[in-house]
Amino acid sequence: MIQADLTIILPEIILALFAMLALIGAVYTVKDGLASVLVWATSALMLVLAVFIASRGLGTNVAFGGMYIDDGFSRFAKVAVLVSAAAILMMSRDYMARRGLLRFEYPLLIALAVVGMMMMVSAGDLMSLYMGLELQSLALYVVAALRRDSVKSTEAGLKYFVLGALSSGLLLYGASLVYGYAGTTLFSGIIETVQDGQVSLGLLFGLIFLISGLAFKVSAVPFHMWTPDVYEGSPTPVTAFFATAPKIAAMALFARVLHDAFGTAVADWQQVIALLSVLSMFLGAVAAIGQRDIKRLMAYSSIAHMGFAMMGLAAGTAFGVQAMLIYMAIYVTMNVGTFAFILMMEKDGQPVTDIQSLNLYAKREPGKALAMLVLLFSLAGVPPMLGFFGKFYVLRAAYDGGLAWLAVAGVLASVIGAFYYLRIVYYMYFGEEGQELDTNRSPVLWGFLMVSAAAMLLGIVNMFGVEGAAAAAALTLVN
Repeated sequence: MIQADLTIILPEIILALFAMLALIGAVYTVKDGLASVLVWATSALMLVLAVFIASRGLGTNVAFGGMYIDDGFSRFAKVAVLVSAAAILMMSRDYMARRGLLRFEYPLLIALAVVGMMMMVSAGDLMSLYMGLELQSLALYVVAALRRDSVKSTEAGLKYFVLGALSSGLLLYGASLVYGYAGTTLFSGIIETVQDGQVSLGLLFGLIFLISGLAFKVSAVPFHMWTPDVYEGSPTPVTAFFATAPKIAAMALFARVLHDAFGTAVADWQQVIALLSVLSMFLGAVAAIGQRDIKRLMAYSSIAHMGFAMMGLAAGTAFGVQAMLIYMAIYVTMNVGTFAFILMMEKDGQPVTDIQSLNLYAKREPGKALAMLVLLFSLAGVPPMLGFFGKFYVLRAAYDGGLAWLAVAGVLASVIGAFYYLRIVYYMYFGEEGQELDTNRSPVLWGFLMVSAAAMLLGIVNMFGVEGAAAAAALTLVN
């Protein structure tokens, strides 16, 4: 029995063992001298594990008495998490090395955070949910404060830690209420207590606290306070990581809790999720308008995009989950390319984050400017870019789910949000003469920028199979 369980969680075991053995080995050898090798080795292992998980098919396996669920939904999320984490690691190597930040623990902390994310998306119990969430969070608290000589980086790590601890407290309090009123921590047991759609008041309060704790992880309003400061203060590759893999894992966990544990009580949580969605869309869109720092701008952009993704969740249907998965896959691809561009923004070897430094950038670097234009148009949801189709899916899911008002709000928020993306395009093509950024020739960053931009254009043909995979994954979660 235990052997079968261990076989099911083999990818997590492999990645965790690799991280721990590498940590021990690095401590007793040349320490930071191994950092570059560890970045490439960790990235390669993540990609191998992503291929292995994708090849497992669509069957459902349950381990440890229902505490761990390996199904099509979790496999889709894990592949997205592993690929995005590997991409960010590869993009970050040169940047971190040139600034003396490439320490051996950096890729290993990322690996341990990814193990936590993989546990999160496969959680079938409130205890395994919390264990995965904390493994991810504890590693990320350290990564956020990696730049020890920077006050902003230390502040970012401290803010993330304090507010993260608060959100964990909310989540634990909600879990204790759910356990008290349902008599079990297993999702399969919780859903049996609400089979008739009637949820007791205590269970409902527990669900609200659970939603509050999870909303913090996806930066949903009003639990978004940490996001702009942490994005701005953390080293740029760390910001890129925060904006990708953890967001997928948290949204997948959100869907898992709502459908696996409270799937028969959609009416009780639908309006709560819809409210979080509309608040996130509008605050993210409006607050980003006044931002000049591109990392803070991307923080508010992330808040708005999570609002759109939650629109799919609010629908409470299998198509809604499919729309959310498609949206997250597109969102992560756009962010990887956008942050590849941001990592190339330098002046005299120092990172530059002021968007006005991009004045007339298209004259000096037409290829990179064009790729960034495609990504910004896609982020804004301008047709025929792939980002438009991502928004179309979640808007349609909301409308089909009886939330026409939310779909209308989404269209309005998208129009407002387009302003700050198009302003960057204006600076690149029509801005005033100003300081010229250095020419960054990193082949890795250039490659990720171009591939992401190409995906936004070529993906409109068949979405590279993501649509079908997301549909199959959603059906394994929502029966």
